[in-house]
Amino acid sequence: MPRLFSAYVIVDWSAASKPTTGADSVWIGVLKRDVRFRMAFESYNPPTRAEAEKRLAIILDDLKKRSERALVGFDFPLGFPRGFADALKLPGERPWRAAWDQIDKMAKDKADNTNNRFGVGAEINRRMTGGPFPFWGCPPKDALTTLQPKRTREHGPDDLPEFRHADLAAKGAASIWKLYYNGSVGGQAILGIPAVKRLKMARGDAVRVWPFETGFKALTEADLQGVEAVLAEVYPSLIKPQPAPGEVKDLAQVRALAEHFARLDEAGKLAAQFGPGKEAGADVVLDAEREEGWILGA
Repeated sequence: MPRLFSAYVIVDWSAASKPTTGADSVWIGVLKRDVRFRMAFESYNPPTRAEAEKRLAIILDDLKKRSERALVGFDFPLGFPRGFADALKLPGERPWRAAWDQIDKMAKDKADNTNNRFGVGAEINRRMTGGPFPFWGCPPKDALTTLQPKRTREHGPDDLPEFRHADLAAKGAASIWKLYYNGSVGGQAILGIPAVKRLKMARGDAVRVWPFETGFKALTEADLQGVEAVLAEVYPSLIKPQPAPGEVKDLAQVRALAEHFARLDEAGKLAAQFGPGKEAGADVVLDAEREEGWILGA
């Protein structure tokens, strides 16, 4: 089987509120062919999300010029737990897209990384429950009646699920409702989804978001005719990186993940990773395709 992709781009996002580099900042890893057609890795550590978005656009434009199809992985959820769009009474037939449009409308992310992610969580809580639920987690100074630093209660049977199907499958993945503290992905999703949407909108059908636009199924070359890039959610903790001496862990993770997907592709095993496991029920597949998304390799 030929490779599905010729380049692998892994993005370790950050919800930082000021420009920052090094640990816990944005890292972009790119594994692509060099002039001798050997796979070579390069990395970028832009201090702001705005610069990261520009860099990603440059990377995708360069790969398009070279007619190289890219897998682009982002380390935050591209969808919310099932029922999210309904709970907010969002219009449209595609709940994932309605959620993207809503988050994009609400999120304000300035060039210097100052952002309103806690305000977005608080406002969604207000609309959904009128209290500090389901989003939680913020510095005490950002606390509001509809967003508290600590979790105020557990999820009950009548609430939206705490976890997506993919979070449970990945074992150890954090809930999107957690906006702050170690391992939180909620803030990253609120600030990351609008950036992914802009990358997608600028390129139209040439860029597909998995599994929403590709289906939750093993992908074939025929599925990707005319496609320049597939955007997917990844979870760096699925594999254990080996950082070089003095190397930032985030950098080691994006490199290890890019190399992992490249090896699978070379062996003809990456295509199957875009489909569900044998034990996934029809409801899980439908939820993943319509609303929740999935983690590649989970």
